[in-house]
Parts: sequence; C-alpha cells; structure tokens
Amino acid sequence: EVQLQASGGGLVQAGGSLRLSCAASGFSFAGYAIGWFRQAPGKGREGVATISSSGGRNFYSASVKGRFTVSRENAKDTVYLQMNSLKPEDTATYFCARFLGSHPITGTWATPSLYDIWGQGTLVTVSS
Repeated sequence: EVQLQASGGGLVQAGGSLRLSCAASGFSFAGYAIGWFRQAPGKGREGVATISSSGGRNFYSASVKGRFTVSRENAKDTVYLQMNSLKPEDTATYFCARFLGSHPITGTWATPSLYDIWGQGTLVTVSS
C-alpha cells in the first residue's frame, strides 16, 4: 500500500522548535519530491516546504523561510521538517504529500493538486 505517515507534532511555546517526520512506504521514495503543507482551523491548505527527489533543491513559503528546513534521507524513506523559532501563527495540522514527479518548479511547487498521496497529518500547537 502506498502511504505517507507524518509524526512529531505537539505543543510547544513560542520560540521553540519541533522536528516533523514523514515516513513513506509502498513506492520508490527516491524518485519523488515530497512536500509539507499545513492547514489551520477555518483556513485553506498552505504549502510550507518541498524538497526535490535528490534533496538538491528546496522550496519554502515566505512565512517560514529562514525558520524551517526541509531535508530527506532516501535510505530511510523519510523526509523531515525542522521548525525553529515557532510562532503562534504556525499552529496548524501539518501534512506531508508526494509530488507528481521528482523536480517541482518555482511558482507551482505549493499547488495541492500537484500532489497525489497525502499523509494523515500531525498537529502542531504553538502557545504564546
């Protein structure tokens, strides 16, 4: 079965850090870019970061650039999202998703319809 499983969410104070993990199974992980999205209550799904299949190119939203880092270990079929300097506005459910290809491009990497497999989400709550 093709699936992604996100984990690592929790409650953290503003200014703190968390690392999310996304474990993949059932497909050739190294051939796909993987993205992170988030959705806060009452809001739409927002692209946070995406990493190319080799890890050689990353994309970030303006709201997290400089604070979040996406990385991957293809040998472990896992993508990570290191989140530092967290703010209350980062509170959301975070999802990882498989991109329809290996190399996203600027301008479309954050388009949810370009991702075909979604994990179940992990909740991140940042208190002020």
